[in-house]
Formats: sequence, C-alpha cells, structure tokens
Amino acid sequence: MPGCGKCGKRLDIVANQVGRRDECPHCGTELRACIHCRHYDVSVAKECKEPFAEVPNDKESANFCELYQIGEGAERAGQAKGELLSAAEQLFAKK
Repeated sequence: MPGCGKCGKRLDIVANQVGRRDECPHCGTELRACIHCRHYDVSVAKECKEPFAEVPNDKESANFCELYQIGEGAERAGQAKGELLSAAEQLFAKK
C-alpha cells in the first residue's frame, strides 16, 4: 500500500492517482516528489532507478516527472537502512 516518504504513514491512493498539488494528510509534504516515488533510491546515480528520468535537484518538492509512481513510503527507506546496518555489523563483528 502506498505510503508517505517523509512520515511513513499509509495513504489511501488507488492506481497511482497522485496530482501535482496533492499533499500528505498527515505531515503536509507534497506527494508528487522524488522522495515518494518507487524509483527513488539514494544508492544509485541521481538517486533514481529510472535511467531515462529527468531528475530534479530538489527531491522533496513536487515536480512534473512523467515516470513518477507512488512508492511504499518511509518503510522502504527504514528497511534498507536496517539491512545496511545489519550487514555492517556482520562485517565488523569480532570473532
């Protein structure tokens, strides 16, 4: 289910219907921004997994990207961070 990339709350959005001026009802952030997109990934070039996207510099403000698709929100980022921390702990664990 779609979620806000800022606060992580679930959003009642059906079929990727997110308008240019839509905001999260919980935290008020603009939803049509990179940080909410399913292609957003801080570990890749330009922080976007879509190779043909014209990526804006400001990832938190609304934009006109035609490849935008609402993502799973902050849970995705939190999960990735947890996985990275776990991998780092295993790498540097004393045996």
